[in-house]
Amino acid sequence: MTVRPHKAMVLAAGLGLRMRPLTDHMPKPLVRVAGRPLLDHVLDRLAEVGVTEAVVNVHYLPDQIIDHVAGRTSPRVIISDERDQVLGTGGAVVKALPLLGDAPFYHLNADTMWIDGVRPNLARLAEAFDPARMDILLLMAPTANSIGYAGKGDFAMSPDGSLHKRKETEVVPFVYAGAAIMSPAIFKDAPQGEFSLTKMFDRAGQQHRLHGLRLDGLWMHVGTPDAVPAAERAYLASVA
Repeated sequence: MTVRPHKAMVLAAGLGLRMRPLTDHMPKPLVRVAGRPLLDHVLDRLAEVGVTEAVVNVHYLPDQIIDHVAGRTSPRVIISDERDQVLGTGGAVVKALPLLGDAPFYHLNADTMWIDGVRPNLARLAEAFDPARMDILLLMAPTANSIGYAGKGDFAMSPDGSLHKRKETEVVPFVYAGAAIMSPAIFKDAPQGEFSLTKMFDRAGQQHRLHGLRLDGLWMHVGTPDAVPAAERAYLASVA
């Protein structure tokens, strides 16, 4: 049975240090690519696949994001306010769990961008998510043809989709594209306060319940100011 998440968590609390000077006076999720803020690109993707509520966390220059999404109805945005605390990517989810409910939910980074192939990748994620076999399903971009990414990758992926974390000396073919489906149950015994989501990835991996789905299309890593023009060119070429 296909799990169709109706709720999502969007991480938008980061300081955007590598995106300076664009983020000196603006949070990174509001940096524009191809005429629209990164956050709107993400929320539009969620609306396409029927998500009705998105929890967006805020910390750095929070009022700008709160004002920006105030009128949004598809999806409706609920703010998880972290302006007085630093929770990290994992602690942010724990704080938001009461808003996310008991069903699997989408989890996206506010600065992730990709061009879909034939079908929306978020719909493909929902079809591939099997709660009997997995707690976390990550959208994985091939490093070879991603735009703006020059790292060593994050995971190797077996034919059955199970993921194996890159060892320090390794180079692996897939990078996490910043979009996932997660079961809230995995956070049952999560730490309190600040911690990284990679802790949960590692835990699911140790239990063989961390899987990946190869992105169909083109992923753009918009991590620095000079990555913005490259992402814009690719995006505009795809909609021309």
